[in-house]
Amino acid sequence: MRTEAFTMKLKPGCEAEYQRRHQAIWPELKALLRENGVSDYHIFLDRATLTLFAVQKVSGAGGSQDLGSDPIVQRWWNHMADLMEINPDNSPVSIPLDEVFSME
Repeated sequence: MRTEAFTMKLKPGCEAEYQRRHQAIWPELKALLRENGVSDYHIFLDRATLTLFAVQKVSGAGGSQDLGSDPIVQRWWNHMADLMEINPDNSPVSIPLDEVFSME
C-alpha cells in the first residue's frame, strides 16, 4: 500500500459549500474509490490560501487520480466545477506532491 498526496484549489467563498457537498458524498463514488484500492482518504483546507491538501492510501496500480474516464467521476467533477479551479474537462486542477518524509 502506498500513500498519495496532491493539492487542489478552491474558489473564494466556496469553503462551506465544498465541505457540505463532501459530507453528502455519493455512495456510488465512495464505492468506486474503494473498488479501485483507495482508502483512508482525507482532504484538508488551508483557509488562508484556499488550497486543498488531499492524502489517500492506495493499493493496486491506480488511485483516485486515475478514474477520470468513469462516468461517476465525471458527474462528480461537473457537480464540483463551480467551486474549484478546474481543467477544460471539469476535472480539478490537481498537483501531485512528492513524499519527502514518512514516520511510520
